[in-house]
Amino acid sequence: MKENAVKEKALNFAVRIVNLYKFLREEKNEHIMSKQLMRSGTSIGANISEALRGASKKDFMNKLTIALKEAGESDYWITLLRRTDYLDEKQHESISSDISEIIKLLVAILKRSQSSQNPSTILNSEF
Repeated sequence: MKENAVKEKALNFAVRIVNLYKFLREEKNEHIMSKQLMRSGTSIGANISEALRGASKKDFMNKLTIALKEAGESDYWITLLRRTDYLDEKQHESISSDISEIIKLLVAILKRSQSSQNPSTILNSEF
């Protein structure tokens, strides 16, 4: 199966989240928000991968919807970490732009998939 941009972006984002988690725990001694971000941020790509193997269009859409919800939650934790000064402006801007791009891609895929007979072909070919 051909790789796609949203799946790759979600994986790269998950790697960044793991590294941010380590930084927040070791350098900032922050344990609660970082753990929440770790869970939601790494879940996005896992749900996209599950969507690609969905047994039906409904299964595909459900998994992508979960990925979108996890992306929204990740965005929340990233914003909270900035507002509580665990992330500086540069760190926040960088990771925030990544999650915003993933959210936009997921929304576009879900909209196009609603009218498609085989939505996984959309994910594999356009995103």
